[in-house]
Amino acid sequence: MKELAVVVSNDNTNPNVYDTIDAIREAGFQNVFLQWYDNNLEISQEAQAAYCQKLGLRIIFVHLGYQNINDIWLDTSEGEKLVERYCRDIDACREQGIDHVMMHLCSKSQAPGPNAIGLNRFRRITDHAKNVGVKVSFENTKIKGYQEFIVKNIPDAGICYDAGHVHAHFDDDYDFSFFKGKIDCIHLHDNHGEQDEHLLPGDGTLNWQNAMKGLKSSGYDGPLTLEIVYRKDYAAMRSSIARTMKRWILKNSIRKAIGAANGFQRSGKNYEKSDFLRIGFLFTWKNESRQH
Repeated sequence: MKELAVVVSNDNTNPNVYDTIDAIREAGFQNVFLQWYDNNLEISQEAQAAYCQKLGLRIIFVHLGYQNINDIWLDTSEGEKLVERYCRDIDACREQGIDHVMMHLCSKSQAPGPNAIGLNRFRRITDHAKNVGVKVSFENTKIKGYQEFIVKNIPDAGICYDAGHVHAHFDDDYDFSFFKGKIDCIHLHDNHGEQDEHLLPGDGTLNWQNAMKGLKSSGYDGPLTLEIVYRKDYAAMRSSIARTMKRWILKNSIRKAIGAANGFQRSGKNYEKSDFLRIGFLFTWKNESRQH
């Protein structure tokens, strides 16, 4: 049976991050990941981690920040400062009992190409992480080639598969066979193929059956992890029934993330939360009938 996980997003409209964490717990999630962006959050990342742990939520990994990440490929002092920052963040995560982090390799649509300077710095980061007992995984963003470069040169590096980024930036072209056995964390969210929107699966145009078949073929066996954000149209659409995140997550994210991804949608059918927590069928791709 596959477990569900969801991001504790700092970008949700209206509810603060404590409300978000409460909603996640009340909706039945047991696993989360945090945004460890090392910036001036109203509620610090350390406080978020402590609150999740107080509620019994398991932090499966954290998403490290990516401010100025392109500098890591350049022969500048700023690139060296990034190495120091990431090592500090990894140490801070380890102190919170977190043993898995993931990070970007570049940002925006243009970035310096993969090179020896950046490789040396990423090796220093992953070596430091390994020494303190933390796994590092690298996410696909807007430009192809960076994950492949890392896998070829840092064999023990992990890979984070971001389905929404592949749809918006790679035109759904992702070589799962190249990353077979390497993908150890994922981000599932939807969009309309043009930009990052972090919608619920099924609210965009991503072909979830193809994406999940590819993921299954890669050997991934971890939690199905949603990187969704409650904002913009969601806040307007749901304002009458969901003034906080609680009803939105409970009534929408479990239903759509599992139902849409499995191609298992039936108009007007009323599913219980407990039915969608039994998600072992997600990787079987059988539209079998279910009795309630």
